[in-house]
Amino acid sequence: MSVAIIKTRDKLIEVARQLFARIGVENTTMNDIATASAKGRRTLYTYFNNKSEIYNAVIESELKILHNSLEAVADKELPADEKLLEFIFTRLESVKDVVFRNGTLRADFFRDIWRVENVRKSFDLKEIAFMENILNEGVRQGIFEIANTHSMAIVLHHAFKGLEVPYIRGIVRGLKPVDGKNTYSMINLLFNGIKKKQ
Repeated sequence: MSVAIIKTRDKLIEVARQLFARIGVENTTMNDIATASAKGRRTLYTYFNNKSEIYNAVIESELKILHNSLEAVADKELPADEKLLEFIFTRLESVKDVVFRNGTLRADFFRDIWRVENVRKSFDLKEIAFMENILNEGVRQGIFEIANTHSMAIVLHHAFKGLEVPYIRGIVRGLKPVDGKNTYSMINLLFNGIKKKQ
């Protein structure tokens, strides 16, 4: 794919994202997207057959941003326990950033949760793989004692996925270091369950 084609597609996706966030997915038409992007309808339909396709592309582009931030943490040279904490916090903060970029949790953009979940499936598998790798590092480093890191990664993924809405709404706190110390009050529960006993 040429650079021009990629740029045009990315522009259409970003314009659609802004419209979806501002006036809602249901209220946005393909014509609105074509007009706001200063591209003709023919150009828009060259890249996307319908609004559903462009909506999925918007969700995928937001998940790519999230994936890149998690990949950056996963690639860091850190002890596994520190890396896992940073991964979890980065994940929750990145999801919150995506929500704030696209309206509120009540916004039309997020209303069709099953549609979002369907697009999110492949991202979830990548996230589980990141966590499994971190857990495996921890086992090799003698930090974690886990019999089945794959199963634990799945459990952690679903646990922190379940915390997304409460975290975004500010109900869940205590994930950041307090006064610069490595004191993660809520995360202690996690580490008391998987940290190797001395």
